[in-house]
Amino acid sequence: MIFAVSPRRALSARPLALASALSLCFASGAALAAQALPEVTITGARFASDPALAPIGATVISADDIRRAGAADVNQAIRKIGGVYGRQSLDGSPDFSLDLRGFGTNSSQNMVVTLDGVRMSESELNNATLSSIPIETVERIEIIRGGASVLYGEGATGGVIHIVTKRPQANGRRGMLRAEMGQFGLRDLRAALAQSWNGFALDASVGSARTDNYRDHNAFELDTFSGGAQWAYQGGRAGVRYDRARQESELPGALSAWQFRHTPREESTPDDVGALDSDRLTAFAEQRIGAVDLAAELSRRERTARSTYFYTLDGARVASKATYESVQTQFSPRVRHLAPMGAMLNELVAGIDLVKWTRVTDSDYSNADAAQKSKALYLRDELTFGGEHKARVAVGARRERFEKDATDTLAFAKPYDSKQTLNAWEVQGSVDVMPAVNLYAKAGRSYRVANVDENGYRSSPGLLAPQTSRDLELGLVYGSASLGASARMFRHQLRNEIFYDPSANGGYGANTNLDPTQRKGVEVDLHASIARDWRVSGNWQYVRARFTAGRNAGSEMVLVPKNVVSARLAWAPGNGHSADIGAQWAGKQRFGADFANTCGVRISSATTFDARYARQMGAWEFAVAGLNLADKRYTSNAFGCNSGIYPADGRQVKVSARYDF
Repeated sequence: MIFAVSPRRALSARPLALASALSLCFASGAALAAQALPEVTITGARFASDPALAPIGATVISADDIRRAGAADVNQAIRKIGGVYGRQSLDGSPDFSLDLRGFGTNSSQNMVVTLDGVRMSESELNNATLSSIPIETVERIEIIRGGASVLYGEGATGGVIHIVTKRPQANGRRGMLRAEMGQFGLRDLRAALAQSWNGFALDASVGSARTDNYRDHNAFELDTFSGGAQWAYQGGRAGVRYDRARQESELPGALSAWQFRHTPREESTPDDVGALDSDRLTAFAEQRIGAVDLAAELSRRERTARSTYFYTLDGARVASKATYESVQTQFSPRVRHLAPMGAMLNELVAGIDLVKWTRVTDSDYSNADAAQKSKALYLRDELTFGGEHKARVAVGARRERFEKDATDTLAFAKPYDSKQTLNAWEVQGSVDVMPAVNLYAKAGRSYRVANVDENGYRSSPGLLAPQTSRDLELGLVYGSASLGASARMFRHQLRNEIFYDPSANGGYGANTNLDPTQRKGVEVDLHASIARDWRVSGNWQYVRARFTAGRNAGSEMVLVPKNVVSARLAWAPGNGHSADIGAQWAGKQRFGADFANTCGVRISSATTFDARYARQMGAWEFAVAGLNLADKRYTSNAFGCNSGIYPADGRQVKVSARYDF
């Protein structure tokens, strides 16, 4: 997404995300492949690892899983296959706001997203835009639920999502052309090409998407380019990548309850618009020296967001324009020592994360000049025992220092210049208690700091306090690729949770530190091959998100469904035909302003259905897909008490053709 319109819109038109990289990953040459980094299937402690060092308790979505489900983009794959709850975007983009562990409208600030190891999460109120990553290029998606601040820093209380792209074959070429069209004026064109030689590879991807969307005045445009080069050499590899994205959105605004019931496609802000330009350059290097791996990424991202909102003043329509220009630079060197210790294997990882972020705002309500720097040191050690029980124990710690400053003569909040230091720790363990049954446990402390948008409109004279969480998880995993199940019980005890409270600041609303809160619940995943050509899967998430102290003690947190259940049935006979059908039920939620739980109604529960049929004919694939097939009228975003409602999309049917070469 680019922009979301919430109760904060009248005070701050804020961008929510940049378009992420389109990526076909790099390849190593055949002559050097045996001497370079090994073939991997799992991303471990920020290093390529073998399956024995898979992240404890992680959910892995493979390319085969994605193909069977017919997911149209990365965001959809995470929701459909990974069972992650998503809230529809407010700006017309196909990216839903993903929510790990029930953090509501601040879910993106409590979750870290990485693409090929590079952090996409930023220092603003925005989401990582995943839909622009060509789904055909994804090798796997790894979902690590629960606190992960030791390795990934602030904002990882809900978890981490890794997207890992494919590597072309040595001395080979592969490419893809894809076109899709459908209702609501959908047109989506993509092309990608990768070529590799001995020790050298090039790739490029382009995309162009247009849609009018379900609602009036909700058109969305996205143009992307991504290109990279990689060199493989004795014991390592190095490369560079450039990503460019250009987005434009029409913003339809919120509706009243009457409008939602009778004219859900109507717009309420006929002239509001937003745009985003994003450019990112990334360089990386990896080197193995005996039992030691060295790695580093250096990335620079430049981002310009523009918005125009209209309001009425003394009977006249007045335009409020804003431009945000931000630059983020990150350098992340790290080292790993991987060595056997008798029948055991020890992995010791240490690293540094250095981030500098600046933003200049030019608007009618803000002229902010803000900066944030962070320096982090982390250390993690994991010991894997031999024998039939395959026991593992891991401990880690992180210390991170933040330096923040901002000046803004027009803003509500006063200028600031401060320093904050935070610590995180974790202890994890797992053991195969019997064949095909693994028991694991995780405990730790995670944190996040208020970003520039949150501190820019805050309830307190000083900076918002850092948010901390005591995290605990117990899980059980059973089965194999053909039949399996996993269950997780978790609890997050939060202090100073950073959230927008509409009752703060004398009822005008502001970002604030909440009284103590808690997230606890159960997550269950199931999958089974019920016949040679049929596969069924399902997910159940139960989250109890509530205040545990203060004036709202016992009240439920807003915009968090207590239950989310999804199920899928896939048919893949291997003769060129395939089909997939799924359903999801999300339970009732509290409206966004209902912190005291006094609103007499809730956001209704909703069940939606989707399906896809595809026919493979040589290098061609033709498919027809449908979303919200029952044309259910529902919402997952509503920011007042039965008001401030953003309708979800109605039924949409689309067709696509893809050619691989």
